[in-house]
Amino acid sequence: MSNAALKNHHYWMAKAIQLASKGLYTTHPNPRVGCVLVRDDSLIAQGYHKVTGEGHAEVNAIANAKGDTQGCTAYVTLEPCSHQGKTGPCAKALIKAKIKTLVYGMQDPNPEVAGRGLAMLEAAGIEVIGPVLEADSQALNPGFIKRMTEGLPYVRLKLAMSIDGRTAMESGESQWITGPEARLDVQKMRAQSDAIITGIGSVMADDPSMTVRINNDNLPAKSKSVRQPKRIIMDTALSIPPDAKILFPTNEVQIFCLEELAQADHYKALTDKGIDVTYTQAAEEGGIDLVLALETLADQGINEVLVETGAVLAGSFLQEGLVDEVVVYMAPKLLGSNARPLMQLPLASMSEAVDLEMVNLRQIGKDLKLTFKPCYDEDEGEEES
Repeated sequence: MSNAALKNHHYWMAKAIQLASKGLYTTHPNPRVGCVLVRDDSLIAQGYHKVTGEGHAEVNAIANAKGDTQGCTAYVTLEPCSHQGKTGPCAKALIKAKIKTLVYGMQDPNPEVAGRGLAMLEAAGIEVIGPVLEADSQALNPGFIKRMTEGLPYVRLKLAMSIDGRTAMESGESQWITGPEARLDVQKMRAQSDAIITGIGSVMADDPSMTVRINNDNLPAKSKSVRQPKRIIMDTALSIPPDAKILFPTNEVQIFCLEELAQADHYKALTDKGIDVTYTQAAEEGGIDLVLALETLADQGINEVLVETGAVLAGSFLQEGLVDEVVVYMAPKLLGSNARPLMQLPLASMSEAVDLEMVNLRQIGKDLKLTFKPCYDEDEGEEES
């Protein structure tokens, strides 16, 4: 492929990726996908997947072309599906539309689909090119990819701290460490999450609602409505107060607890309200088995979870190697040595330290937003030569 042709493919695939991002808040549990139809280097039509159960990106682009699709090149961020789901196979729709070439961003990680859509198109005589801008295409759907390949959701851990690494005063007072711009950014992060995980300690201390309090005007991509993420509470002994704000509305709440520690009457009172109380296994070191809980959420089709919790549970997620991304909001404040630390992470030596790779840094209002990837695969305890 010539450099000019590759540059052209990059240009149109970038357009498709930009389109796909419009579904950031609405496609769960489906992936975010964009499609651009091009002929003679001119845009014919475009489309993206808006809401689960409705048309996929390819189908929407074909519909927008109003029959003018023959001989087009289709740029799609994700391999077209070949199976019958809530909508028909997109590969068949592209064949019927008589496109000439398919350029794809990444192969579908879904084992029901992987490679089959591309093979179906090639069998129909359609030229298939890709992957193109694969890393950017993958970045659209980290949760979908991880759920399909590992059976776990993508986990973001959100932390807010002062410049001296403190999260609250000794009394527990923590509102507000960060400014309004940073808090709005957290709302956007909640809106793109399928679920929010917190612990019983945070519920008892702060009585949070853990809902998305934002309207469409504050979202970079307009959506039909703001979707409320499922609220997940890790509550070992099922001690949550029945009037806790996080329990309402009750249809999007799930509590994980240990049957041997939970009170039977409390279990009945909560389930009678329609709240999903899930008995799960204990981890070897005590408390709830977080891996099993995440596997349960993945089985429900949850792609991305946001962990907003206290020092103990946050430390447990990191120590067990379950965090894919750490987002830290750092406020230009000093809370002092008596204030509470960022997390409980009992490490004995430097070799046990959790290394983080910074992938983004930007200012939001007066605060800094730092995004990290934990480096779990790095060799530990390596001595300097």
